[in-house]
Amino acid sequence: MKHRKKITSLNLIDRNETVVDSKQTVKDLNTTANVFFATKPLALAIAALAFSSIAVAQTTTATAEKSTAQNQTAQTTTAANNTNASAQNKPLVLGVVTVRSRNRIEKLQDVPLSVSVVQGKELERLNATDISALTQRLANISWNQGNQRTSSLSIRGIGKQGQTEAQDPAVGLIVDGVNYAYNALSSSFDFTDIETVEVARGPQGTLLGKNSSIGAINVTTKRPSFDSDFSYSLTFGEWDTVQGRFAGGGAVVDDLLAWRGTLSVSKGQGDIKNAYNSDESISNKERVSGRVQFLLTPTEDFSTRLAVDVQPRSGERTNGRTIYTPTPEKYSDGSTNPNNSDASKRLTRRWFTQSPNYNYQDDYLFGGGENEYNTDGRRPLITGSNGATLDLNWKLDSHTITSITAYKDYHFNAVNDEGTPFDIQRNSGGFFNDYKQVSQELRLSSQQGGFVDYQTGLYYLDVNNQAEYQRVWGNDAGAWFASSAQYTTLDKDSAGRYLLINSLSGLDMAWNSPAGFQDINNESIAAFGQANWNFTDKFVLTTGLRFTREERTNRTSTYIKDHGFGAELNPANVGEVNLGGFHSVNSATKISDSLTIPAGTLGRIVTNADGTKSLVTDNSTAQLTLADQLAAEYFGKAAGAAPGDAYNSLTAAQKAQVGAAKALRQSQIGVVFNEINVERYEKTLPAFVISPTYKFHENLTGYFSWQHGEKAGIAQATNGISNLVKEEKNDALELGVKSLLLDNTLVFNIALFEMNIKDYQQTSRVYDEYTTNLNRQADPTANDVYTNATANIPKVRARGIEIDSVYSGIPNTTLRLAGAITDAKYIEFTNSPQPSENGYTGAPQYQDVSGETLPGASKYSFNLGVDYRLPVWDGKEFHTNLNAQYNSKYNSDNSLSSYGWIEGRTIVDFGIGLGNTNQTFDVNLVVKNLLDDDTPTARTWNNYTPAVPRWVGVTFSGRF
Repeated sequence: MKHRKKITSLNLIDRNETVVDSKQTVKDLNTTANVFFATKPLALAIAALAFSSIAVAQTTTATAEKSTAQNQTAQTTTAANNTNASAQNKPLVLGVVTVRSRNRIEKLQDVPLSVSVVQGKELERLNATDISALTQRLANISWNQGNQRTSSLSIRGIGKQGQTEAQDPAVGLIVDGVNYAYNALSSSFDFTDIETVEVARGPQGTLLGKNSSIGAINVTTKRPSFDSDFSYSLTFGEWDTVQGRFAGGGAVVDDLLAWRGTLSVSKGQGDIKNAYNSDESISNKERVSGRVQFLLTPTEDFSTRLAVDVQPRSGERTNGRTIYTPTPEKYSDGSTNPNNSDASKRLTRRWFTQSPNYNYQDDYLFGGGENEYNTDGRRPLITGSNGATLDLNWKLDSHTITSITAYKDYHFNAVNDEGTPFDIQRNSGGFFNDYKQVSQELRLSSQQGGFVDYQTGLYYLDVNNQAEYQRVWGNDAGAWFASSAQYTTLDKDSAGRYLLINSLSGLDMAWNSPAGFQDINNESIAAFGQANWNFTDKFVLTTGLRFTREERTNRTSTYIKDHGFGAELNPANVGEVNLGGFHSVNSATKISDSLTIPAGTLGRIVTNADGTKSLVTDNSTAQLTLADQLAAEYFGKAAGAAPGDAYNSLTAAQKAQVGAAKALRQSQIGVVFNEINVERYEKTLPAFVISPTYKFHENLTGYFSWQHGEKAGIAQATNGISNLVKEEKNDALELGVKSLLLDNTLVFNIALFEMNIKDYQQTSRVYDEYTTNLNRQADPTANDVYTNATANIPKVRARGIEIDSVYSGIPNTTLRLAGAITDAKYIEFTNSPQPSENGYTGAPQYQDVSGETLPGASKYSFNLGVDYRLPVWDGKEFHTNLNAQYNSKYNSDNSLSSYGWIEGRTIVDFGIGLGNTNQTFDVNLVVKNLLDDDTPTARTWNNYTPAVPRWVGVTFSGRF
């Protein structure tokens, strides 16, 4: 019985493996394709014309028709005789690379986009399964490691800043046609059983699911087939690492129903151990995931695929990969840094020096001298996910209708620690998220060929993200967070130390970061279309247009969940929120020339109409009774004749201790506000592409593209006040050439690009209406206050040149080289947050960084891949491969601190092994970070994030 095979993205197929496309048999090459550069239009034109002339000169030695026929014959001969030694000594003729970046299988060399491709085979050989490893094999794209929630993808130096819960990612991630609208969905998963990974640079909106304004990564997994296919791999490595992969499937009912299943398990310790508990480590792996797919083909013209994936909740320690260094003694202006709140001062307090086995110098700094961490409260970050996708495809006479219905959820729970073994942060210090998205895409595609071929459709996405920032304080929190003056006041006697403990112990909040609780709902509805106008065989014009209606809401609040042991120390109110405490003056205050109000005095200070200040004793009977209860609990004072008498009988020193404890508690509570619905974001956003392509020669194509994309604005609150962020707008220009040279052994693609972004979404200093109003209640002349929040940066620009090449002219060898020169700058950014070294008294509340390079943006980057394969003995094959990624220096600090610079770094992964040519068995030694590059990945003025050191493992794999 003849089987109908599922056609998938058949980019480059392994040279030892025959794979059937509907039209061609192609071979596996470790390939990447890029496009680069943008500067002034005249320079663009001159550079492109010069390159075109050189490329044409190189390729005019043979006619297109004769060369194509000869290459096809040579390729078929090579495939048929891949075990013949003489054939192996001949250069490999490159086959046709295909991509899915425009929702259909197309030749990479015909796509007028800056696109890079990496094959699943290459990822398997170097045990590259997470998103970081994937991006190491793609040019001018980087993975900015944080935790599972805060990590981000950037392209062309844009996008280092991780998204907030209410914000879209700048770089989209699409898996099997489903757009993931939340960065966290990419960071805690192993990508296994992969067919290809593609990256398309520039705005992607007229075709690729959800609009993404900087670019998109398109991951295609292997699909069900009616041919039986089972594979396995088992990896053993350093740090107790065990990884197991299983994938397989085949026909359930011939020609009707097929299936494919994938199971992935990763377990292992991290490289940095916890001195507090040696069984814990940073960067450990605890991942289990499974995916099952079913393909139904009841007729030749209709097929449907159902895929379900599950990753049960498990924990990995990602946060806290931090090595502390001494805080500089001087600010940037030369003034002395008092370090009043630095660990160097806190850990020398008597409270903490009572522990004989821990101290600042030997244990806190430099990872205890052994790259360790020492914490009691950090817990694994818990993540888990479920998803389902239903694809339907109908082939009509001249069109194809595609429907993609998908669901995806994600759970995240972080528990952090301040970095010591003391009870300061208790089971808290991170977000608790539950994220859900539902999407539907309906697409109509015409047949290719003729004067015009096109795609058009509708897209719907509904997102709900409930996020709560958890914070709970422990018994040692008061001694840690107290100012020097507060600590001195409270550590004098047992009553003061009791107040010091209860000031914060057990306090549990949905804490303001940027809000305690957010219930975010984002809805996107879009209509899109893209057409190729085939004016001649050589000249094609691609046009595309999209309109997306974005509606976004956010219900938010910040509040106390549990008052803990010191509810009587609460302030009476913060802003408009009643916290149940009593009014008292928390510090000695002079309100007139003749009157000084002692700390702890009952009442509050108000400003009169004439500007003078007065003490108002407006506590209710219940509040005065609460004050008396406090006096009895901490100082043993008996109740007096009238409410308030017991408290008033305290000495000035005792009242000062109460005032210090209350001030400490209030400073940690910070901002609280009642539930509000922030200002809605509602707008229709356009996206378009105009891209002419001209085929100068069979093996030489030039193109120009103008892409426009917009990222939706943000509905958010800043300290309880609605702070709507505008949409981000990107205009990207590209001028590129794609060529096949040297008798079809060299693919060489080059492009110039420029991206101009208006209203770039990033953390900025914004006016803090909440705090300013609070300050002016006490002092009408108080200055404006600014705080850090996501806002719009007026203008950002990235320009540069990108190359992407594959060379097979050396026998048995494939070389892949991709590189970029990128200049990514703030053109206008006058309200950037100040770096730590500018924390001196009198420093402006913000800085102007216009003209500075963006954080995370390297000027130079390249990626080199080498694959060598040689038949040995009978039916055996020796193979070795290498991947090297280089990035020049960049600033890792979002505020562009002078301490944040990271020098250039090179990460090399290497594999060497032996296997059967029929792929039934293979053993491969894998070394990650072969050169043991120890360049930190991030740095601030008093800590850094160390690199992951060299790792060695052995993988056994095969098919049956």
